Amino acid sequence: RMVFTDCDALIFDSDGVLVNSEVINIAVEQEYLAELGLTYDYASYVSRFVGLANADFHAQLAADFNERVGGEFPQDFGSQLDDRIWPRIEAELKPLEGVEKLVAAFGGRVAVGSSASIDKLVRKLELTKLERLFAPHIYSADHVQRGKPAPDLFLYAARQIDVQPERCVVIEDSVNGVLAARAANMTANRVCRRGACGLRTGRAFESQRSCNGGFQPCRDSGNALTAASKTDRPSVLRRLAVRPSRLRPCLPAPARVSAASGSG
Repeated sequence: RMVFTDCDALIFDSDGVLVNSEVINIAVEQEYLAELGLTYDYASYVSRFVGLANADFHAQLAADFNERVGGEFPQDFGSQLDDRIWPRIEAELKPLEGVEKLVAAFGGRVAVGSSASIDKLVRKLELTKLERLFAPHIYSADHVQRGKPAPDLFLYAARQIDVQPERCVVIEDSVNGVLAARAANMTANRVCRRGACGLRTGRAFESQRSCNGGFQPCRDSGNALTAASKTDRPSVLRRLAVRPSRLRPCLPAPARVSAASGSG
């Protein structure tokens, strides 16, 4: 059984973990892709694409487009997507509840490891006033050759904060991110927000030692992030640890947003 008191550092994904951009990204992406003739069921889309670096995301979409629609995938897909997403990011982005309290309760080394480009990642953290919690240890897929699910980004972050991989806990919300943590020999704590596991609050953690045994269903942690302000560090962090089991993945269900990039 792993608890956060057994580690020396926390490495946070960004989209869907620190900020609420994931629901915006997915809604806009799926709406735009449907206009291009590519539709995906929500669970498959989240499992396959969320957490990928933009280059890998676009390459997989182009392959799907060629197979299912035919012709050349739009060369300006990325810029068109940004034009749709960023007005909503600037207007709607918020920090997710309890992040600052968890960082303070932990008291150890922290970093961000996100698939977003570095300029967009920093802008999101600036908008939500979270940059000060992690700077200068804010790292993106731009810093490494291979993005998630490869371990490169998390290993790079661990080197920068001078912590051995096995002493790091990664807080993630995507399958690709959890796979990257597993490949890096780190502990993965998966946040499930508005999950298909039946949680209405979406404030739950799923913890696995290097993801051994596959995924397990999320369980309500009693808003474990916010709990950091109400008790001492060991108690809070113990509440975020659960034993691994060989059960199904816990994937988020569609959020209710007005509109239907690889993020993470």
